[in-house]
Amino acid sequence: MWAGTLTSPRPVSEALSLVDLAHRASVRVKQLSGGERRRLDLALALLGRPEVLFLDEPTTGLDPESRRNTWELIRALLREGVTVLLTTHYLEEAQALADRLAIMHRGRIVAQGTVSEVVDAYPSRISFVPPAGVSLPVVVSDDGAGRVTVTTNNLQETLHELLAWAHVNSVELSGLDARSASLEEAFLAIAEEAA
Repeated sequence: MWAGTLTSPRPVSEALSLVDLAHRASVRVKQLSGGERRRLDLALALLGRPEVLFLDEPTTGLDPESRRNTWELIRALLREGVTVLLTTHYLEEAQALADRLAIMHRGRIVAQGTVSEVVDAYPSRISFVPPAGVSLPVVVSDDGAGRVTVTTNNLQETLHELLAWAHVNSVELSGLDARSASLEEAFLAIAEEAA
């Protein structure tokens, strides 16, 4: 029915295949699960072969496999030249898919740029469990259970210095974990700053 309203729609079978619903083509909409209905919404949006596609929370209610399949479909659309404007509360999704992003807090855009630009404005962290009684060469915060965390705006340099110090002093940094800030950490910091 929806395809009949469009000038030159994508074949229905193709649209359903794109969202992994071809095997459910003969099922009434009211008999589809919530996740299947979300995928059907996406198939309907794809019928018109859009140049610009607005997706509002497209993976809400999807199981992890369907969510990843939807991400792959969105990436394929991007490679085909489709511009996608995506709203999501899933920061992992935004980090995986966005070329550029805008973070809204209480209805206002409070940060924008590439994922890297937004995330790089917040410190990286290095955490580990040092041996007892060792005086560390860097300022750390302690979680009370023996694990310490170093925050830094230059992850590579700080990690290099810490590992060089550990090597020279024969110190094992047990459970070493070094990572840049995540989009979630940046978002929480931005929300706190905005408040």
